[in-house]
Amino acid sequence: MRTRLAVAVFVLFIFLFYAGCQTTYYAVWEKLGKEKRHLLKDQVEKAQSEQEDASEQFKDALARIKELYGFKGGDLEEFYSKLKSDYEESERRAEAVSSRIEKVEQVAEGLFKEWEAEIDEISNEQFRMKSRASLRDTKKRYARLRLAMAKAEASMGPVLTRLKDYVLYLKHNLNAQAIGYLRKEVGDIEVEVQGLIQDITQSVAEADNFLKALES
Repeated sequence: MRTRLAVAVFVLFIFLFYAGCQTTYYAVWEKLGKEKRHLLKDQVEKAQSEQEDASEQFKDALARIKELYGFKGGDLEEFYSKLKSDYEESERRAEAVSSRIEKVEQVAEGLFKEWEAEIDEISNEQFRMKSRASLRDTKKRYARLRLAMAKAEASMGPVLTRLKDYVLYLKHNLNAQAIGYLRKEVGDIEVEVQGLIQDITQSVAEADNFLKALES
């Protein structure tokens, strides 16, 4: 019974969030003891995790493609099937990252709007000044995080495009000549994947910095 209730509450939260009823969504969480600051922390941590999962998946896809170097005959259909699966999983991971970044942005926007409004309610001038300074600092740190996440997100597009090209070309040309041609292209996608992994690593590091500042 408790499990069903928990699932129902979770579904309600998701519905409210995506239906645009963010005021109600936040109000429900506040009733449960979670302020927007806590929600932002949760979303940033999830964004970290999903970016790391995406990084590992793109590494796996690259490793699959590099198998072409040692491919000396075998079941091309099987190789194609595995590569196609790697591409589809990479695409799914990239979509999950984009979706999570969107959630981070939505919660951050809600937090900053609330923070601004509440500062105006503070009567003590010193408290008000310190709170505003804290808000400015948090916004600056968030801007760095957002930029790093956006860069990592943008880096996924070209890699996915190249992966899709590999999959479709191999689908249409299941022969040794196609393998030989694709081998020549491995270096280019390897450079792109390494760049993507570097961008994700930077984004995850920025998330760590932001979370530490948020907690302090």
